[in-house]
Amino acid sequence: MVTSQHIRYAARVINRGGVVAYPTEGVFGLGCLPDNFEAVGRILTIKKREPGMGLVLIVSDIDQLSGWTDAALDGKSLRSTLDQPVTWIVPATSEVPWWIRGDHAGIAVRMTAHPVARALCREVDSPIVSTSANISGRPPARSVFVLRRVLGSLVDYIVPGECGPARGPSEIRDIETGRVLRPA
Repeated sequence: MVTSQHIRYAARVINRGGVVAYPTEGVFGLGCLPDNFEAVGRILTIKKREPGMGLVLIVSDIDQLSGWTDAALDGKSLRSTLDQPVTWIVPATSEVPWWIRGDHAGIAVRMTAHPVARALCREVDSPIVSTSANISGRPPARSVFVLRRVLGSLVDYIVPGECGPARGPSEIRDIETGRVLRPA
């Protein structure tokens, strides 16, 4: 069972430049502060992922996207549900670092509905990186047991808890066109 102590500890780890794993709507995610180059680099190294792909940011509140996008975003359009999370590609400000955008003009954001991920974003009071907890090309972890076995020694803290009912990473859509870029 996840307690407020788990969330506070994970937030301290993130704020000190660490990398944590935490449950989301469909899989465990790896997270850190998106403006921390070293922490993001660790996540890319852990995953063996190319930086050009870009990374998803999760937020608990639309206000946490201030400075990340110039778009007049409507919180309702970003809201997701536990059973069908959607990540949106939105226009990025010029201040968004390349290690978040990758080779893209926009950034991927999701207003998370998962209670643990939401609480973590609130406690950190910032968007956090949210990329699936796996080595690129391999299945993402959906349980703490698998996560500990595959990546346990590579992250600074694992927030206990269960993933939501989605069966994998979120669907990705372009907010301007509504086009599905990655199905769920």
